[in-house]
Amino acid sequence: MISILKALSARTIRAGCVRKHSSLTTELIENMDKKSTWDRFYTENSSRTPTFKNFEWFFGFDSVRHIILPLLSQPTPSPDHVFQILDIGCGTSGLGPGIYKHSSTPVQVTCADISPIAVKLMQENFRRNPIQANNASSRLRFIEMDCTQLLSHYSPKSIDMIVDKGTIDALLRSKEGKGKATLMLNQCIEVLGNSGALLQFSDEDPDARLLWLETEMQKQGVMADVVTQEVGELRGVVYFCYQVLPTGHS
Repeated sequence: MISILKALSARTIRAGCVRKHSSLTTELIENMDKKSTWDRFYTENSSRTPTFKNFEWFFGFDSVRHIILPLLSQPTPSPDHVFQILDIGCGTSGLGPGIYKHSSTPVQVTCADISPIAVKLMQENFRRNPIQANNASSRLRFIEMDCTQLLSHYSPKSIDMIVDKGTIDALLRSKEGKGKATLMLNQCIEVLGNSGALLQFSDEDPDARLLWLETEMQKQGVMADVVTQEVGELRGVVYFCYQVLPTGHS
């Protein structure tokens, strides 16, 4: 994941702790599918600054608000419908809170991460610095959750939108993460509602990502449309949004 390593390397040099964080960079390259890796990352990252600051893989909410917010303005099944949104592998990103803050329609945003360290940092920051939601009925929460175990937390067809900013990428590029990536994709599709959408934000080229999505969904007999949209270029890396829209099972 070129962009992640660039971001981490830049932070490493600025912190002046090259040796220490060089080992963390190596661990990230090989073990981005491991809970212990992310616990270490968020512990070390938070210790370098006296106050909380969102750490963004790739980019922040403002770079993709034009993609996400229009999807939350579409007709709902009922007038009192609250969009159920899952920000999966949220880390300490401001993406989920950005949706909560700016959505004019009511949303229940769940920011979930495998690292309890990241979750605690987000919870504590929200308590200290509450965010005013655009809609009074909107809710925001932060929970610890394994992205490969969604069906332990959600019923099938219960989620309207899943946002994945780099989580699948991290799994696919880990030594032992490819099977977990497949499991995560399958469970995402299981918990999405009939009109739900999985948004994968990635720096992976469409030729590679579309082939992987097509292959894995065919294995499971899943039918889905995939819409690709270029997000833009940041620090020399081009990012894409892969919008997976399940249509059923064959």
